[in-house]
Amino acid sequence: MKKLLAALLSVVLLLACSAVAETVTLTVIATPSPHAEILDLIREDLLALGYDLDLQIVTDYVIENPATASGDVDANFFQHIPYLAGYNASVDEAEQLVGVIPTHFEPLGIYPGTKASFDELEAGDEIAVPNDPTNMTRAFILLADAGLIELPEGTTLDSIVTMYDVINPLGLEFRDVNAELAPAMRDDVAFAVINGNNASLNGLNPNLDAVYTEQPGSLAAESYVNLFAVRPENAGADFVKALEQCVYTQKVYDLIVERGFTPTFEVPAE
Repeated sequence: MKKLLAALLSVVLLLACSAVAETVTLTVIATPSPHAEILDLIREDLLALGYDLDLQIVTDYVIENPATASGDVDANFFQHIPYLAGYNASVDEAEQLVGVIPTHFEPLGIYPGTKASFDELEAGDEIAVPNDPTNMTRAFILLADAGLIELPEGTTLDSIVTMYDVINPLGLEFRDVNAELAPAMRDDVAFAVINGNNASLNGLNPNLDAVYTEQPGSLAAESYVNLFAVRPENAGADFVKALEQCVYTQKVYDLIVERGFTPTFEVPAE
């Protein structure tokens, strides 16, 4: 009788443990730094909440939103608010996404290439800029703030500015490239305007290595906040709440600062 009771108790405990250990796979597509780094950092925390993270890392900005909209992944983590708005404006309503969990601001920076100082610039020198419309406009606004070009009157962060629109008294040339390729272009151009995540991926810190950057208190800092994106029906999903709980922590805050970026959340008091 005692052996039977012991066997039954073992079965009950085994079933209980199996129920507790059951997890749901959470698939997130992200760019490497700091987005995938943040997700790797909270992997065990998500597991403790019942989510087994399936992290898919990509290096471009092309497939993340379509993959999320199609349901191939649950969420993505790579973009800022204006980029998401630009994507939503380019697709049908059924493919649109919503932003959740604002995390940080990555300053766009002007990094030295073959020239170390703006004083060394000469007519014909090339500057690499991102080729997607949102970040190209942002790059030209930054170059104007640095005094290298002038912009058409009335230019705002919502404008679309190309190299053919700028007023260019120094006679500079602009080479538009995929954002992820800009760091590798520095041996071929005088300066390169590089997105924060691509800078970090290549060992560059905007606070230490850039000649000129967007500042934390600037309009850009308020506008270009990075965040997760999900399908509208998942905006209030349990997995989003779990992600937010795990992201809004001191260790994630510290990682963002270490990469030279600015957190846009406060760590909840324990």
